[in-house]
Amino acid sequence: MMHLFINALAASAGGGLTYIRNVVPHLARRDGLRATVLLDARLARELQTSANITFLEREISSSIAARFYDEQRAVPRLVRQCGADVLLCTGNFALLNSPVPQILLSRNALYTSRDFYADLRSRGNYRLWLDTAVKGAFAKWSIQLADTTVAPSEAFAEELRSWTGKPIAAIHHGFDRAEFVRDQSPLPEDIREKLDSARDALHLLFVSHYNYYRNFETLIRAVPLIQQLLGSRKVVLFLTCRLADGANPGAYRAGSAAALVRELRLSSNAVELGAVRYGLLHHLYRAAHIYVSPAYAESFAHPLVEAMSSALPVVASNLPVHREICGPAALYFDRFSPQELAERVAQIALSADLAQKLSQAGIDQSSAFSWKAHVERIVQLAESLIPRRE
Repeated sequence: MMHLFINALAASAGGGLTYIRNVVPHLARRDGLRATVLLDARLARELQTSANITFLEREISSSIAARFYDEQRAVPRLVRQCGADVLLCTGNFALLNSPVPQILLSRNALYTSRDFYADLRSRGNYRLWLDTAVKGAFAKWSIQLADTTVAPSEAFAEELRSWTGKPIAAIHHGFDRAEFVRDQSPLPEDIREKLDSARDALHLLFVSHYNYYRNFETLIRAVPLIQQLLGSRKVVLFLTCRLADGANPGAYRAGSAAALVRELRLSSNAVELGAVRYGLLHHLYRAAHIYVSPAYAESFAHPLVEAMSSALPVVASNLPVHREICGPAALYFDRFSPQELAERVAQIALSADLAQKLSQAGIDQSSAFSWKAHVERIVQLAESLIPRRE
């Protein structure tokens, strides 16, 4: 029986949380496998225990440097103590001296994004520029240290190959439709009231905390252009964040986006829902007409799969990752062109046939992603790294 040790201390927001929440239940149902999962105590409380899964809870520092030092010191000892055969590092950084073969999941597209570094310089945020550059150096070094590195898409794998010169495996992240819609609890009343207040409007949806690389400003600038193209029908963009400094994870300052909303007089067109619990997101997708993603850096983009599975037509920035994930289920636009974004949205809004075509294509496309299949490939990869015992 193989024993897999998973270092999930980096799973604190976004894709990292989505990954652990979905992978652990599939590991628990797999025969011939033991897993030890090292994670933050708050996340451990969300996950169900099982006979073959052991959770090791650890308080994590808000400082990346402190967390990195703690992991390098503590994780090798924990791996040896539990007798694991293979280590799976889920947070972009590998161990310097792993006592067992290690698989590295590399999923942060910012380290290789020229757009992100240029964006930070334009904002004068040199502290975050330096922080990203230092983390990127560690991430690149980690790929050299790992026995195998896995990326969540072929497009991002190709970026990493060009960046490091190392072979990178591409294993798509998954999606479970039944699990995604399992929680039928209603949305909080304040969110339902905001959705209902714009009942006759065109509902656009963007699911993301505020950050720079999701390119909120391009999307906000597109809203009045969409309104011009659609005439009398009101356009409302629903955001699952608050456009206020300190209201979102990370060091991103949302003041410029909030100022842009005021400048364009979009207070009734850009509706801030705030963070919505993951289990309730399916209600939002069903309440929307079109899903939009203007991101200029991405390694997979779970919300795109969630939107497609919910039969939403998609408008996405023209990134190789987006084309790989959405295929024929989306219309694409230049990532920094509000005008092109607006035109693509208007194309869908003004054509019921096109909307239906994209909707059906999305349902078909989303069915290609499976957490069960992802876990199976990760386990097979881990088994291939275990030294043969004579």
